Amino acid sequence: MSRTIALGLTVAATPLIAWATPAAAQTYGPDEGKEVGPGVRVVALGERASVIPAYKTVMLRDVVIQPGAKTPDNVMKNDMLCHLTEGELSVVQNEKKFTVKKGDVWTCAKADTTEGTQNTSSAVAIMRVIHLMPA
Repeated sequence: MSRTIALGLTVAATPLIAWATPAAAQTYGPDEGKEVGPGVRVVALGERASVIPAYKTVMLRDVVIQPGAKTPDNVMKNDMLCHLTEGELSVVQNEKKFTVKKGDVWTCAKADTTEGTQNTSSAVAIMRVIHLMPA
């Protein structure tokens, strides 16, 4: 009878152990999303009306940047919040260079920010971007 109780406890605890395992990061196939440049793809994740008065819509996008690939310097068309979910990027923002690693966050201001990125690592980088679209 003690074996039955031990087995029952083991089975009952198994889902809790599996559930406590951290979720794996999103990965993408080579053709997912829209190619916006050599080695750079944008995957649309969602869009919804905003309750923040200054913004009409919020959009969530992943920018998948292959090793060695880069995004050109662009003037930001809207305010953005960026989060690196995978890899490492070299960022040049308003002529200031910095490196972001997995888990880092940074912001861009509409019209006031020029930014370009380059993946100088040997792994794919995924930059998750929340676009705050003006009202």
